[in-house]
Amino acid sequence: MEVYLNVSAGSGPRECEWVVVNLAKQFVREATAEGLTAELMWKGEPAPHSPSLLLKVQGKGVDTFVQDRTGSIKWMGESPYRPNHKRKNWFVSVKRAPSVADVPTLNTQDVDYQTMKASGPGGQHVNTTDSAVRATHRPSGVTVVAKEERSQHANKKLALMKLAMILEDQRAGEAASAKEAAWRQNQLLERGNEVRSYTGPKFKRR
Repeated sequence: MEVYLNVSAGSGPRECEWVVVNLAKQFVREATAEGLTAELMWKGEPAPHSPSLLLKVQGKGVDTFVQDRTGSIKWMGESPYRPNHKRKNWFVSVKRAPSVADVPTLNTQDVDYQTMKASGPGGQHVNTTDSAVRATHRPSGVTVVAKEERSQHANKKLALMKLAMILEDQRAGEAASAKEAAWRQNQLLERGNEVRSYTGPKFKRR
């Protein structure tokens, strides 16, 4: 069984984006320690900070692993970008990425695929096969690219999941303006209802 986790900084500052990357790496270490397989959906080494990251987790007990980490996560420490900044608590969100079946507006027959060659950072390590996939959802016009997996089949599956995430976010935001939705998400992250807390540059569990 495999599950995708979406680690997101929401509308938080760059410090929260830094937490996203390092928390995802910490999750990989924790999954390994529990006998699971975890992989960051990122070609090469992740950037120092990112608004969001996908993490694929596989193995027996993956549901418990995901459940224990779904929600608001707090990291306590000094800003890696602004020395002497007064704020010491930074929040990110972790949620299970939806499947195609979870999104009623996503019909696989409405998706067009285009294959292309996957390449590494800076155009190096060019894949000789057309393993990367661009998927377009015709009714909405949403387009995503999946190149993180090693096979075209796996990238098609990943592309569908990315489409599901975007369409689900759009559906959830229909009742509110984009500004209000961002405000609500930020409030949710900062209410102190964190499910887990970490501290320091080594992300030690508290």
